[in-house]
Amino acid sequence: MKILIPINDAPYGTEKANNALRLGIALQKDHPNVELLIFLMADAVTCALPNQNTPQGYYNIERMLKSVLAKGGKVKACGTCLDARGIRKLQLVDGVEVSNITELSQWTVEADKVFTF
Repeated sequence: MKILIPINDAPYGTEKANNALRLGIALQKDHPNVELLIFLMADAVTCALPNQNTPQGYYNIERMLKSVLAKGGKVKACGTCLDARGIRKLQLVDGVEVSNITELSQWTVEADKVFTF
């Protein structure tokens, strides 16, 4: 089964990115046959910035993305959204790819389920 999770919110401030990635990580753990696709758009593209330094005991989106990637999940960030925030040229977390709305639309029609955050 292929599951797509688009994320729209910034990594911190609300817990949407945290909850989306918690769901993704649980899906990978409990259902190893699931193909997980994460698409970062709008302010969520900042989830892919490396070297996040959060207080001890607080969730860390960078570590969560790395966990998804380590288990074979795919993570892509909207290039237009990166451009709009002036961060296209910044390094992203290893494994996160720059993508576009065309690829998101393809992932959407190929997905068996889509959860949005």
